[in-house]
Amino acid sequence: MGFSLVGVKGRSATNSEEVNQALDDALAAKDIGIVLVTEDVASLIETRMENLKMHSTVPLVVEIPAPGPGRPDKPSIRDVVTRAIGVKI
Repeated sequence: MGFSLVGVKGRSATNSEEVNQALDDALAAKDIGIVLVTEDVASLIETRMENLKMHSTVPLVVEIPAPGPGRPDKPSIRDVVTRAIGVKI
């Protein structure tokens, strides 16, 4: 919801089939430069996510914390995106 307020489009996925379809669509789109996937959704397709995080360039695939209260041992969304693209949000 927060991302949509600043013009970032999103897609909801609740199972591995939906996640894989959403990723296929995002990776094929010419106007997408970064794909943010929450850690809870990424856990549904761990092997593919690890491969994408290591090898994707355009679009860049980044795993971010799931919505909700942050955990002290996990970086914030801001920290993750800053490290991934080098720009503070």
